[in-house]
Amino acid sequence: MFNNDSDSSQSIAPAGIPFSQACENNKQPILQVLQQELKDSTHVLEVGSGTGQHSVYFAPRLTHLTWQTSDVLAHHATINAWHTAYPAPNLYAPLAFDLAVDPLPMSLASNQPYDAVFTANTLHIIPWPLVEQLFELVDNALPINGKLIVYGPFNENGYYTSTGNQQFDISLRQRDPKSGIRHLEDIIALAKTHHLRLSNKYAMPANNQLLVFQKY
Repeated sequence: MFNNDSDSSQSIAPAGIPFSQACENNKQPILQVLQQELKDSTHVLEVGSGTGQHSVYFAPRLTHLTWQTSDVLAHHATINAWHTAYPAPNLYAPLAFDLAVDPLPMSLASNQPYDAVFTANTLHIIPWPLVEQLFELVDNALPINGKLIVYGPFNENGYYTSTGNQQFDISLRQRDPKSGIRHLEDIIALAKTHHLRLSNKYAMPANNQLLVFQKY
């Protein structure tokens, strides 16, 4: 399904700024899906932008929309450094957003709700109550037919999808017992309670998945 091209070449990190190899490894397969799923979107909010590497890759390749980064304040310096190194006219500086205390931001470009929310490699890091909070906030903010797009590893039918995911889950829980790979069925059930239906599910490299939920 996924093609390799010159766009998948590795970005060079600004001097002294954190770099995520995982972001580099998965950015092209994710982009191929986003180009299809976000073709009718205009304002996208990225929740948990991390280093900012995804944003500087996606925004200039999705020129029909605005890409708004967000994260806790501790990550803003890194995100801004990546944005300085790889600027794009439709790429917005990070908003301060903490799932534990903040409402979902409004679009700075339109002063309207975002019509899509994207988050990568977050649901297995944050505690389950914050996963629930994310879906509740998205339900409150997304317009009808708006999309929530989630990337990461998920268990299915009560089992790990690979030994690599099992080992990863063990390491996550050793670091923080409240984190861990989530069960796909739990995520789908949670989404349904917040007017979000699973419209597409894409198998991704390294035993990850990209889930697309649509507001109804």
